[in-house]
Amino acid sequence: METKVNYTIVGIFVLVFSFALIAGVIWLGAGAEYRKTYDLYIVYMNESVAGLNLNAPVRYRGVSVGRVKDIAIAPDKPEAVRLLLEIERGIVIREDTAAMLRSQGLTGIATIELSGGSVSAPVLRAKKGEEYPVIKPSPSLMTRLDTSITPLLANLNKSIENLNDTLTEKNRANLSSILSDLAKLSDTLAGRSKEIDSGLANASKALANSEKMSEALPQLVKRIEKTADEFENMAKDASMSSAAARSTIVHVDEAVPEFRSLIAELHDLSASLRRVSDEIEKNPSLLVYGRPAGRPGPGE
Repeated sequence: METKVNYTIVGIFVLVFSFALIAGVIWLGAGAEYRKTYDLYIVYMNESVAGLNLNAPVRYRGVSVGRVKDIAIAPDKPEAVRLLLEIERGIVIREDTAAMLRSQGLTGIATIELSGGSVSAPVLRAKKGEEYPVIKPSPSLMTRLDTSITPLLANLNKSIENLNDTLTEKNRANLSSILSDLAKLSDTLAGRSKEIDSGLANASKALANSEKMSEALPQLVKRIEKTADEFENMAKDASMSSAAARSTIVHVDEAVPEFRSLIAELHDLSASLRRVSDEIEKNPSLLVYGRPAGRPGPGE
């Protein structure tokens, strides 16, 4: 006899086995997640949390460490949004840790990014009267941009209004005249470009010469100082010479009478020598025979 196979039963068995296999895989995969222990923290956001959903990931320095468990308006702080975060136990949250809302690209899906947490800061704990520890918020990038750009746009708008007020019909005419004058000046400068180039070249040479003079100036100063020292020494020598001259004059004054007598004697001697010279010139034999004896007087 041929065995008849009930394909319906086989199909049901395959389906049941497939579902059981998928359920087992899901249970095994989710089991590790369910076996984790979490600590609860609260963050009060003072900005819109649009794009943030329940179970949105919480990341610490880019690493997923938990999820958002609850989002609600804070009952005691209507201006803030109360976020309840589940963070894996073992992740140390410190008092200087900050929570920031971050959007993922163009999708607008938001996550919570934790940053900070220096080693020297104490571990964050719940304060008296608080159910869970409170992580301080940090403004998101969009909030910071809005805070910075808003006054910038206001100042820009004010500047544009002031510019419009300044550019009246009269001021525009004056500006047009100034531009026309600048164009004429530009043409004039272009026509005298050679003279300007020559002037710049001369200025460059003058600058080079001044640099050389400035380099030689220290030596010139030294020479001037040396000359001044020499003049000072000459002045000292002149002073000493003046003193010596005064002393000499005193001695000369004392010797004047004797000097005058000597001059008189020299004058007489010069007259005698002149007479002798005249006689020898008239009678050279005087050098051989001497002066002739005079005529004897009466009775000699």
